[in-house]
Amino acid sequence: MMVEYFLRLALLLPLLAALIWGSLRLTRFLQTRLVGVHGTGQSVALLETTMLSPGLKLAVVRFHDTEILLGCTRNGLVRLGEAPCRASVPALAPVPISEAGQA
Repeated sequence: MMVEYFLRLALLLPLLAALIWGSLRLTRFLQTRLVGVHGTGQSVALLETTMLSPGLKLAVVRFHDTEILLGCTRNGLVRLGEAPCRASVPALAPVPISEAGQA
């Protein structure tokens, strides 16, 4: 009885691991296709997303030299703001703790 259980476990665990690995690979592939990472000549590009809650997300989209901030809900999209396109985003330099406390 126990031997049969361990044999089934030995057969099903690798199958389950392969299904999990395959679904993760498929998800990664579909996300890159939906975001448009590979397309360079497109007029719309998704720059950044931030999850605020399970049903609410903020997204920054570049469209014809304009960055648009969108609020994404289950019901649709809402334009929250616009700004001219930044050439490049500089990396944030860490602020020493001694200088941060003096400000």
